[in-house]
Amino acid sequence: MSSVKGYFGKLLYIDLSSGKIEKRTIPEEDLTKFIGGRGLGAKILWDNLKKPGIDPLSPENPIIFTTGPFSGFPVPSASRTCVVTKSPLTSPVRSTYPHASTITYSNIGGFFGPELRFAGYDGIVITGKANSLCYIVIDDERVEIRDAKKFKGMRTDAFDKKILEELKDRRYKTVYIGPAGENLVRYACIIHTSARAAGRGGVGCVMGSKNLKAIAVKGSSQPNVANHKKFLTALEKARLTLQNSPSTKYWRNYGTAGYIVKSSDQGTETVRNFREGTFPEAYKIGAEAARRDVWVRDIACLYCPLACKKSGRTKGKYGGIVHDGPEYETGVMLGTNLLISDMAGLLKIIYNVDDLGIDAISVGAVIGYLMEAYEKGMINKKFLDGIDLKWGSVDATLKIIDKIAYRDGVGELASKGVKALSQKIGQGSEKFAIHVKGTELAAHNIQGNPPRALCYATANRGGCHLNGDNAQAQNFRAMIDSTGVCLFPAMDNSYEEPIISMLSAITGIEYDRAQFLKAGERVFNLEKLFNYREGFRREDDWLPDRFFEDAFTIGPKKGAVLDRAKFRDMLNQYYKERGWDTETTKPSESKIKELGLAKII
Repeated sequence: MSSVKGYFGKLLYIDLSSGKIEKRTIPEEDLTKFIGGRGLGAKILWDNLKKPGIDPLSPENPIIFTTGPFSGFPVPSASRTCVVTKSPLTSPVRSTYPHASTITYSNIGGFFGPELRFAGYDGIVITGKANSLCYIVIDDERVEIRDAKKFKGMRTDAFDKKILEELKDRRYKTVYIGPAGENLVRYACIIHTSARAAGRGGVGCVMGSKNLKAIAVKGSSQPNVANHKKFLTALEKARLTLQNSPSTKYWRNYGTAGYIVKSSDQGTETVRNFREGTFPEAYKIGAEAARRDVWVRDIACLYCPLACKKSGRTKGKYGGIVHDGPEYETGVMLGTNLLISDMAGLLKIIYNVDDLGIDAISVGAVIGYLMEAYEKGMINKKFLDGIDLKWGSVDATLKIIDKIAYRDGVGELASKGVKALSQKIGQGSEKFAIHVKGTELAAHNIQGNPPRALCYATANRGGCHLNGDNAQAQNFRAMIDSTGVCLFPAMDNSYEEPIISMLSAITGIEYDRAQFLKAGERVFNLEKLFNYREGFRREDDWLPDRFFEDAFTIGPKKGAVLDRAKFRDMLNQYYKERGWDTETTKPSESKIKELGLAKII
C-alpha cells in the first residue's frame, strides 16, 4: 500500500513480447505531482519513451490505462479511466522525425477503472507485441496472458458477450477492440460495455498493434483514505450538490443529445463538414424525438446520479437493434454533419461504428470530407469503389464505414484520417480537411465561436473539443481527467469545491483551488513538452482555411467567420499567459522550474 493515502501505489507492467509481468511501485513524487489518470499517464509515457520519433505502432510505444484517486470510492460520477499513449493519428507540419506524433489521452466511463482499483492497481502499462492475438486476465494478484485467436475479427457487441462466457464470471469488467483496431485503422477506439468508448487519438489502433484484443479485470480490494471523517463529510456535500443541481436533472432527461437542437439553434453545430452551424432538421434526431420514439432505458456509470447514457430501439428498414444513442457527438458527427436526419438510420450508423470499434468523431469527419470532395468533383465513384456518397445517404455511409474498418479499397486511405486523404486528393481539398495536428475536430463548429477555436488549436492531443477554451479551463480539465471525475458534473461550478475537499480527504494532501489548478497546469505542460520534443511548433497550433474563409450562409450566426489577425493575437496572448515562447511555443525555463518539471525534463 502506498505511503500516499488513496492509492495502492502499484502499477502492473506487462510486456507482451516476452510475456513478462511485473508489479512496480509508483514513485511517491509522481502521485503527489501528477495525481492519477491523465496526469500520471503522461508522466509514465514520458518516462517510457526516452527518445522522440518512436513509431506509435512499434512494440516500444506503451499503452497505459490509469485510474484516478477517486476511482473505486463511492464518489459521484468518478469512474473514469484514462488511456494514454503516443498517437498513431497525429503529425506535425514538419519534424526531423518520420514518426513524430503527439501524446494522446482518451477517457472512458463505466466500470473498468474502479474494478482495476479493486484488483489492487492504480494502472496498467502494456508494451511489446504478442505473436498472435491475445487477451489479459487480471484477478487480484493473478495475472495471465491468454490466447484470443478464436476471437479474431469478432465485432464488439458479440465479443462483449462471448468474453464473459469464456471467463464464466460476470464480475469481470472488460475493455476491447473491434475489427478496426485489429486492422490498425488509425482512429480505432477501445470499447467497454459495447457502447462506451475511449475514442480519440487512435488508442484502439495502438492496442491492435500489440495483438491485444481485450483486458478483463476483477478484484476484491480497496485503497485506504487519509481522513475518513473528512471524506464522509465532503462526500455527503458532493452528493447533495449534484442532487440539487438543475444540470443533474437535465443530464438524466436528455443526456448529451439535449444539445443537438440547442447547438443548431445557436449556430454552433457541425453541419455539412463544418460548412454551416445550423441544421434545420436537427429536431428529427434530437433528445425530444429520441425520448418519444427511441429511448427505452437510461444508463449510469458506477456511482453516477446523472445516468446520461440512453439506450434505444428502432423499427423499420434500419430496425432490429438495441443500442445507445444518439449522443451529441455521435448524433452530430454522424448525423447533422452528414445531413442525415433519419433517426433509425442514424442509430444503425452509430451501432455499426461502435460494433466495428471506430472513433465516431473521426469517422464522421472523414466521411463528411469525402462527401464534400465527391460533391465538388475532386473524386468520383471509381475512387469510392462505386459508392454514391451523397449528403444524407444512410446506405452510402454504412458502406464507407465498412470499407474503413477493413481497410478495403478506398477504406485503406480513409483509415488514415482526413489529413492523409487531403494530401492524396489535393486540388485545394486541404482547405476543408477539418483537423488540427491530424486529429479530426468534433461536433462544435467555430466560425462564430473564437474561444472554441483556441480550444481546438492548442489541444495537446490535436483537435479536442474538451480541451478548454482558455488556459485556466485547460488546467482545471487536466486535473478533472487526473482525478477520475467525469467532466459533465464538473462543468457545474458548485461541484468544484467538493471535488477539492474529497481529494484532500482521500490523499491527506491539502489542496486549495490554486494548488489544484497548479497541478493541472503541470500536467498540461508536461504534455506540451512531449509534443515539443517530437517537433510540434506554433505552426501546428492552427486551423483549416474553412474557418477563416467560409462564412455561414444560414442560421443565427449567418455571415460569421474567424478573423486570422485576431486569432493570431488571441494565440499570442494565450502563449504569454502560459509562459511559453510566442514564436516556438516552447515552455520557458522559468515556467518549467515553477511547475517542478526541471528534474523530469
